[in-house]
Amino acid sequence: MPAIAATLAVVAPLVLAGEKGLFHFPGADEVRLQKLSRADNEQEWPFTVSSGYLACVWSAGKRMVMFLEEPAKDEAEPARMRKVFVSVNPFELTLGNMADRDLIVPMDSVEALVKRMAPFAALGERLCDQPQGSKIRQGEL
Repeated sequence: MPAIAATLAVVAPLVLAGEKGLFHFPGADEVRLQKLSRADNEQEWPFTVSSGYLACVWSAGKRMVMFLEEPAKDEAEPARMRKVFVSVNPFELTLGNMADRDLIVPMDSVEALVKRMAPFAALGERLCDQPQGSKIRQGEL
């Protein structure tokens, strides 16, 4: 019983303040997506595909920015969409992206990966601040 009371004491202020807790499951209205494509002259593009979606979603009590591979339009059966975390946190970039690491251009070091991902992480954070359904044109974020 004391454990339940302690849990409620921690969680209640977060719920009352409108904060999303560790076990919050995002709804469709909380996801933000933005089409992202590599510019012709872009040298620091960190992904192995030329276009995809930048996504912002609440996960584990915080906003997470991800890059989603654009699904192929000509396939009869949809394939699993690959996705990677976009962050400046080395742990999220390395351990969090192990499943789909082939979606990221190989780098010489984690530091180089963080530097290359930083502008996209900042872009994703600005995407998180947009109201749902916003139509954002190229270069507006």
